[in-house]
Amino acid sequence: MFAYIKGSLEMKSKNFIVIDVGGLGYKIFMSEPAINTIGNIGEIIKVHTYYRVREDDVSIFGFKTQEELRMFELLLSVSGVGAKSALVMLSCIEPSDFAIAVISNNVKVLTQIPGIGTKSAQRIILELKDKLKAEQTESEQDQSKVKNIKTNENINEAISGLMVLGYTKKDIEKAFEHLDVDNLSVEDLIKKGLILLAKI
Repeated sequence: MFAYIKGSLEMKSKNFIVIDVGGLGYKIFMSEPAINTIGNIGEIIKVHTYYRVREDDVSIFGFKTQEELRMFELLLSVSGVGAKSALVMLSCIEPSDFAIAVISNNVKVLTQIPGIGTKSAQRIILELKDKLKAEQTESEQDQSKVKNIKTNENINEAISGLMVLGYTKKDIEKAFEHLDVDNLSVEDLIKKGLILLAKI
């Protein structure tokens, strides 16, 4: 319903902020690191939002970047992961590091997040990898290829990682055209790719 909310920051609490837009105060739940760096009281800020409606609750969740929003949406698609757990994960791991953990089956990274045990971490990785495989199949069927990109193992892993965060293979390949991909690690490809994808 709301792609983003832009207005005056009126209040900061431990797990939410209040933004005034034309005299209406929107209570927006956010991760603690995002709240700490979102700005000062009285400043005009913009947050990307996820609007959740339940029978007994209507809530707005806010994010500083599109990548955080994408990660939140993906986590909600995993069975057993709720909004509060997803926000805790956003507080503890960057979207790029999360993507790398998923594509490399790094359960240990995810179990360092409070409330995430080995079984939960394995389920998150398995379900998101299944989702990724389905998206890759659709992408192959679309036959969207960028000729100027030479594929290697690092590039393929980086593409998979960025697809975990919700980007299409076509857009990722387009962004990689602007990078010296042969000399970058998977981590650097993902981080630099995110910066470029934000401009597409």
